[in-house]
Amino acid sequence: MKILIIGGYGTIGTKVADHFSRSHEVILAGRNNGDVQVDISKTESIENMYREVRDIEAVICIAGEAKWAPFADMDEADYTIGLQSKLMGQVNLVRLGAKYLKEGASITLTTGILADDPVPMTTSAAMVNGGIHSFVKAVDLEIKKGIRVNAVSSGLVEDAVEKYESYFPGHNPVPMDKVVRAYVRSVEGKGRGEIIRIYE
Repeated sequence: MKILIIGGYGTIGTKVADHFSRSHEVILAGRNNGDVQVDISKTESIENMYREVRDIEAVICIAGEAKWAPFADMDEADYTIGLQSKLMGQVNLVRLGAKYLKEGASITLTTGILADDPVPMTTSAAMVNGGIHSFVKAVDLEIKKGIRVNAVSSGLVEDAVEKYESYFPGHNPVPMDKVVRAYVRSVEGKGRGEIIRIYE
């Protein structure tokens, strides 16, 4: 299978890319590195990526930004970061993917536990994650060519505990192998319109 992974150099992306590269052809896309460059906050950049990399059978996005800050300190521009990057960036991957991807391809988006269990300073990230969840369920009703769209939503992953544990008091870290298996389920399974939650 020819799999395009956007964000394959991050904490989760590295493990996901390593797993799929063992038995599939993996193309890595990143803003500044990879086999192809893409900035998902820019529609033109996404379209150029799809034009450059053809015959893709699966797209995995593990990218997108949203600002973490106290609600009282957030202005409209702060919310726009998440809306343009993590939300519309992933929506546009699907919207344009519907045009360029092969029949029966799959698209896997990435959200997180904040959609269901937010913590302080995450009004933007929680809003964006929840929006993607609703989008995935709705787009499945209309997308053509047998394209499957799912989202993987994980909790605090083991490899990020040192950096983020203080934000998630009492949360059980999610083993990295469980997170990777969620992406395998989305790509190699038959599910569609699913939010694959891995919270413990």
